Amino acid sequence: QVQLVESGGGLVQPGGSLRLSCVASRTFFSIYDMGWYRQAPGKQRELVARVTISGSTNYADSVKGRFTISRHNANKTVYLQMNSLKPEDTAVYYCKMSDYRSWDYWGQGTQVTVSS
Repeated sequence: QVQLVESGGGLVQPGGSLRLSCVASRTFFSIYDMGWYRQAPGKQRELVARVTISGSTNYADSVKGRFTISRHNANKTVYLQMNSLKPEDTAVYYCKMSDYRSWDYWGQGTQVTVSS
């Protein structure tokens, strides 16, 4: 059974940084796209950043220049480096990975709170 486990969330002051990690279980083969999404209270889940199997990336306009997504294929891991965090970045962050059949798998989410 495929499982994704996120880590790295927490409480940080505005302007601070956090690094999220998401690792897939060893049973997950042929990972294609990897991405991070977030959902704030009362809002829909939205794409934050995505990286394809070829290494192409795209970001939400609200995080461009502040967040960086990267992947380590051998370790089945995707990272999200978040700098210059703002209160509006507060949300539950979820990782998603897709396989060669375009089936999606989600992590359980990790809370990021940006507050002074």
